[in-house]
Order: sequence, then structure tokens, then C-alpha cells
Amino acid sequence: MTPSVPEAPSKEASVKEAPATVDAALADAFASEVDEAKLIRKIDLNLLPMLTILYLLSFLDRSNIGNAKLDGLTTDLNVAADNYNTALAIYFVGYVIWEVPSNIVLKRFNPRIWLPTLTLLWGITSIAQGLVSNQAGLYAVRFFLGTTEAGLFPGTIFVFSMYYPRRVRHFRIAIFFGGAAVAGAFGGALAYAIGLMDGVGGRRGWSWIFILEGCLTVAVSLSAYFIVPTWPHSATFLTEPERTYLLTRLSSDSDAADIEPFNWDGVKQALGDHAVWGYALLFHGFAFVLYSLSLFMPTIIAELGFASWQAQLMTVPPYALAAACIWIVCYASYKASIRAPFIIGAAGVSFIGYILLVSTSTAGPQYFGVHLATAGVYTGNALLLSWPAENVSSQTKRAVACALQISIGDLGAIVGVLVYRPELAGNLYRTPHGIAMAYLVFGSLVAGWLWFWLNKENKRRERVLSERGEKGLEKEEGVNDVEERRRLGDRDLRWKYQL
Repeated sequence: MTPSVPEAPSKEASVKEAPATVDAALADAFASEVDEAKLIRKIDLNLLPMLTILYLLSFLDRSNIGNAKLDGLTTDLNVAADNYNTALAIYFVGYVIWEVPSNIVLKRFNPRIWLPTLTLLWGITSIAQGLVSNQAGLYAVRFFLGTTEAGLFPGTIFVFSMYYPRRVRHFRIAIFFGGAAVAGAFGGALAYAIGLMDGVGGRRGWSWIFILEGCLTVAVSLSAYFIVPTWPHSATFLTEPERTYLLTRLSSDSDAADIEPFNWDGVKQALGDHAVWGYALLFHGFAFVLYSLSLFMPTIIAELGFASWQAQLMTVPPYALAAACIWIVCYASYKASIRAPFIIGAAGVSFIGYILLVSTSTAGPQYFGVHLATAGVYTGNALLLSWPAENVSSQTKRAVACALQISIGDLGAIVGVLVYRPELAGNLYRTPHGIAMAYLVFGSLVAGWLWFWLNKENKRRERVLSERGEKGLEKEEGVNDVEERRRLGDRDLRWKYQL
């Protein structure tokens, strides 16, 4: 059970943090008809359940290869130990290549069509993964699985940025990302159950893991065409007063109410913004740990001396703890209106977990270390992945920034799966674990730098505004002009960064 979703801030408490593009009088006209907290909960009900389920399935279909390995995948396909790591890396190659193009397609078209179509395609690819008969087939399927899954996460983050005010957005993204932790817990138990089908229909248990979980994804994707929302300007679940009220409130908070066509200038701005690269490098540090841990957890636990079926089931508690920590810590971050220290603290918890993994040799402390490492890195990722969605404007720039964060981040995942190679597996993976600790330190340093720079920039803008005065700013920079404001985006002096 997830904790209660925080309500939207009251109109009295809301602070204007970006230029408005819609007359605020419209919101006042509908104020008696629309309750803002109820409206946010209505958006929650229409966005969170289905999109979270899609991400749960996405993470399940990419990480179940770790469970399949314990059920004999590499032996049956004659995949050498090193080549198994290569198969894991190939997935992320496809993922990295297609994330930015996928979000550009999403910006041009409709999430109701694009996101379910991606889900359908990777579900079919997952089924095909259960039908491969050799190493080359496994390589090809893993590449196409990465290609088809690439657009879901950055696409959903962008959709959230079009519906939610910035202050309440990151908790919703945390709930969404919690689907990854739930997938880990659910996947271990499900893999154990499906593995009992070994020999049914002449197929091995690992084959059935891919086939049945892929069929589940295909079935859900077909229903998603009727449930995933379109852009708020044309969302049918909103009444006309609700839509007008929402767009008006969003226009005082960000650019979400604009109908902005795709433009290449936004792409150039994203690529030239050092903060955008900071968000990407932050995820790069955490992604190394996130994916190496999720893909190798069954193996790490099995090498503590447990049987394969025990290792499958023993992956459930660490992921369950991670899901709980995500929702609790992200709620605390929401209430405190700050995330950077929570990201650094989460990295510290994960770091302690790895200390236990590299400094102990008995199963009990090692398994406890897995719990801490998992809870810390999943919580940190849940917090950091919403940062560019809240701090980057215009829409095109934000779409590219969200995708770029995942692309650069997943280069860390490629490094991670290649580092956890058999020749470095001695002493219960102590050398790869040590490298993971270095990546956590790197991620913490980037988070600290972003915290320092964003806070410094906020103060600089406040000082400039105070010196110039509101009227002077409008006269000098034309901030009343919608096109000019759209062009400036987060570079507008009145845009306040979320820390």
C-alpha cells in the first residue's frame, strides 16, 4: 500500500515562480466550481495507476534476465559468462540511442498512442526473448528490447510535467519510479513460480519467464490505449472548468499550459545548458549502482551460499524495503521542499550497504548490506529523476533534458554490467562493489554541486529583480510577451529553481 498522496498547495500558499501565459481571472471565475486538491487527486487517478503499471512491466521485462540466468539461460544457449555481460550491455546501447528521439516523437504526437505502442512492441520483444535458441538471437532481442523500452520513462516524466505543478510533481514521479522496486519484489516471486513450469511444452523454465511476462505486458498495453491520457488541453477526463482552471494554475507555475510546437532551438538550449548535463551526470553515477544491483542481485545472493530457488525468493525483501523507503523519503522531501540533501543521504545509506558487502564474509551481514544498498540507490534515483522535469523550461528543452538525463545515465548502466564480469567476481564481487562505492561518491558530489549552483542562481536572480524592480524588468526584457517568455524559458529571471 502506498502512502497517501500529498494534496496540491492551496491557492493562498502557491508562489508564482514562472511567467503566466493565461489570464489568472479565468481561474478565479472557476474557483467556486473547482477544488484544487480534488482536481489533483483526479489527475492522480487518471495518470498514476496505468503509467506506474507500465513502468513496473518495463523494469520486470528488462531485469528478469537475472532470474532467467539462475534457471539455466546461459547454459542452454551456450552463452559464455563474459558474453552474458555483453548481452546485458547491448540492451542499454539500444536504450541510450533511442531515448532522445523517442521524446522528440512524443512531443510531436500523442502520449495515448505513443506510450502504449512502445509497451506493445517491447511485450512482443520480451516474448521473442523466450524463443531464442542461441547467443546471437539473445543479443538481437536484447538490443530491440532496449530500443522499444527507451521512450517510456522519459516520456512519462514529460507527461507528468504537463499535468502537475512543480511543487507536487516529484512525489508523483517517486510513486511512478516505485514501480521499479515493486517489479523487483514481484519479479523474484513470479520467476520462482514460473520456473516450476520447467519442461512444460518442451520449454525450460527460463523460457516461460520471458514468454508469460511478455504476454502480460502485451495484454496490459492493449488496455493502455484506452486509459493513458493525452495532453491536458484535450484530456477527456477533465471537465471544461477543470481544464481551464488547471491550465491557468499551471501557467503561473511553469510552461505546461502553453501549446508549444516542437522547435530545434529548444534542443540546442538543452544541449548547451550545463545544469542539464549535471542532472545527466548525477543519474550516471546512480545508474551504475541501480542496474548492476538489480541485474546481479539474484547471482549475488546465490553466491552467499543459497540455492537458486532460495535466491529468487530472497530478492523480494530488499525490493520491498526499497519501495517503502522511496515513498517515505520522497514524501519527506516534498514536505521539506528540498531534495539534494535527501539524494546525498540516500547515497550514504547505499554506501554503508556496500561497506558491509566488501568488509564482511558471512551471509547475514552481506544480505543486510544488499538491503541497505538497494533501499539507498532506489530512493536516490526516485528523487533525482524528477529534477530536470521541474527545473527545465521550455517544453521542447525539457523533453530533451529528461531524455538526455536517462541516456547519459544509462551509460553508467553499461559500465556497471560490464564491470560485474566473472573475472572480477572473486571474494563475492568485492572489486565491482568497490567501484560502485566510487560511483556513489561521484553522484553525491554532482548532487552537491547542483544544490550549490541552483541555490546561488536563485539568489542572484532575486538580487537582480530587487535591483531592477518588476516594471523595469518588463520594460527591459519584454516578459509580458508570450513568445519572449517561451524563448527565455528557465533563463527568465523570475524562474525559481527547485532545490
